[in-house]
Amino acid sequence: MSCRLSVNLNKIAALRNSRGGAEPDMLRAARACLDAGAHGITVHPRPDARHTRHDDVLALAELTREYRVEFNLEGNPFAPAREGYAGFLRLCELARPAQATLVPDDDAQLTSDHGFDFAGEVAALAPLVVQLKALGCRVSLFADAGSEVSRAAAVGADRVELYTGPYAEAFAAGRADAALAAFAATARDALAAGLAVNAGHDLNQANLGAFLDAVPGVREVSIGHALIGEALYAGLASTVTRYLAIVSGR
Repeated sequence: MSCRLSVNLNKIAALRNSRGGAEPDMLRAARACLDAGAHGITVHPRPDARHTRHDDVLALAELTREYRVEFNLEGNPFAPAREGYAGFLRLCELARPAQATLVPDDDAQLTSDHGFDFAGEVAALAPLVVQLKALGCRVSLFADAGSEVSRAAAVGADRVELYTGPYAEAFAAGRADAALAAFAATARDALAAGLAVNAGHDLNQANLGAFLDAVPGVREVSIGHALIGEALYAGLASTVTRYLAIVSGR
């Protein structure tokens, strides 16, 4: 089965919010990606609305239904609701994404930088997974290489998303082999437990192919920061097309 590409649009929202107003337009960017063949759209709304906002989530949910592609909503299910942020479960209830990806980031984090401690957090995750699946969402849990991913299956999750930041750092430093071995072993553990495997964070055109060649069973990659940065030079459609060429057949 070929790996699928979901484009994360957080950086489009961050650029818009830095100036105020409506430009660049999230829906126009999403349409450009989907018209180029992207398999889905991802956003990770945070409680401080630093990039993707409540209204963006609802509009993108509608757009992805129009295109009949998957909408992947990421977030910390433990972050409390507050003004301007309804809470992750409430957003999922309103948007009904195809996939809910749970991520253990706190308010102060610049970006997601680690997966769940499954040994310590599995009990708290279990009822949240049940609630999300009752909404019709496939549930994926953010996971580090080397973590006890089999515990994700025990709480009813469908997938894990491997946090690939350490691999990207190792690749850039010219020492990717050990990192790839660790990610491949974790992916095999996930597959053995009946989980599907996603991956994301700091993947780019230079390092993605090697990752997919080495790590078995990757069903989906979610790519935003690098893709949007590369698109500043080559354009969104062209950049999405290049990523699709990398993931196709893998």
